[in-house]
Amino acid sequence: MDGSSGPAQAGVLPSVAQGETIAAIATAIAPQQGSVGIVRLSGATAVAIARALFSAPGQQPWESHRILYGYVRDPRTQQIVDEALLLLMLAPRSYTREDVVEFHCHGGLMAVQQVLQLCLGQGARLAEPGEFTLRAFLNGRLDLTQAEGVADLVAAQSTLAAKTALSGVQGKLAQPIRQLRTTCLDLLAEVEARIDFEDDLPPLDEAWVRQQVERVLGEVDRILATAESGELLRTGLKVAIVGRPNVGKSSLLNAWSRCDRAIVTDLPGTTRDVVESQLVVGGIPIQVLDTAGIREASDLVEQMGIARSRQVALGADLVLLTVDATAGWTEADQQLYQSVQETALILVVNKVDLVAAEAVNQLLLPDNRPIVHTAAARQQGIDALEAAILKAIQADQLTPGNLEFTVNQRQAAALNQARSALHQVQQTIENQLPLDFWTIDLRTAIAALGSITGDEVTESMLDQIFSRFCIGK
Repeated sequence: MDGSSGPAQAGVLPSVAQGETIAAIATAIAPQQGSVGIVRLSGATAVAIARALFSAPGQQPWESHRILYGYVRDPRTQQIVDEALLLLMLAPRSYTREDVVEFHCHGGLMAVQQVLQLCLGQGARLAEPGEFTLRAFLNGRLDLTQAEGVADLVAAQSTLAAKTALSGVQGKLAQPIRQLRTTCLDLLAEVEARIDFEDDLPPLDEAWVRQQVERVLGEVDRILATAESGELLRTGLKVAIVGRPNVGKSSLLNAWSRCDRAIVTDLPGTTRDVVESQLVVGGIPIQVLDTAGIREASDLVEQMGIARSRQVALGADLVLLTVDATAGWTEADQQLYQSVQETALILVVNKVDLVAAEAVNQLLLPDNRPIVHTAAARQQGIDALEAAILKAIQADQLTPGNLEFTVNQRQAAALNQARSALHQVQQTIENQLPLDFWTIDLRTAIAALGSITGDEVTESMLDQIFSRFCIGK
């Protein structure tokens, strides 16, 4: 990623000081996990710090986009801290368009932490969250949609989420937004020219202005239509498995996640708390929550688990109300159904392998809900369950489908602001108000569209966006 995209952000004074060299651990670290850990530096003294800490045997050239082999040494004691690789990426051919250096150390905790401390001891400052990407934005390496795409790519929980995030990184969202902003700028220029040079120019073509505003509005609506799907891809769907004790909720979770996430016994009340599993269905991240069996209980711990189960069920995006086929639809099932019927709901009839097919078909279930038959202990019916979940998502028109890009909440808010301003332009034209009134709302729409790409941006907006990034990115 050493190309160029987006204009340099002149005049923006962020809370971070660009003149300083920053350092951070750029990889996740955990004890006894990870074979490689990376310490990244960016800034004017990054190469000097690397030369102070890294010794490369032989005649290895210190050139841009070269990888050097050697040792990281403590300059005070000359003691070797780690055997490592050093990657040099000199400005402007780097992620930040500054000199960037990376120490590729052994993974785990100690090596990368020691190397980072040595870098800080040489005058580097610990990077703020997202500061590397912020510098890339301020130096014109990325626009704001690409920067947010980087954050989405890091946080992606499915291949589809990663694909749409990568589209953002590649500028596929910025391109149509900039085209819309250019159209609005052209409209503003035409209107202002009639205000300033009324006697020297022909009358403004009002029909053309209406047509252009209508076209921009249509494109804004098309882009806005991706917002809900984008949110689904980013945050996923929270699905709660709810039911009476011993209907097979934990078995369903285990069969679905293909591992023993929950303890399964014949004793009612085995599950005392909410058990969670992360899955991906049709490219959509799914957070599955196995809840405690809901019943009247005297045990205090079980009561607490049941109370939490009720809370989880009410907060879920989708409830899988699980029923025991051998027991049929009981009064307790009906009470549970009434407590969650306002939520999106799928009825799961479990243990169908233990009763005759006719008995299953004759169960008196609510007829206005999708029904799935499973035999969780035999891992049967999972495909049908996933298909029903995807169909439920489609019913809410949230299916991501073949999206080229999606917009996040901030971008959607800006698009809604632009849409409102453009509708006001239409109303202003309809009411035959003076041209000065046209320019007010056109400028509002232009500013809103510019805030999406970063062509118009404030320091507080940058702080809000980049504070959500991880340190080291």
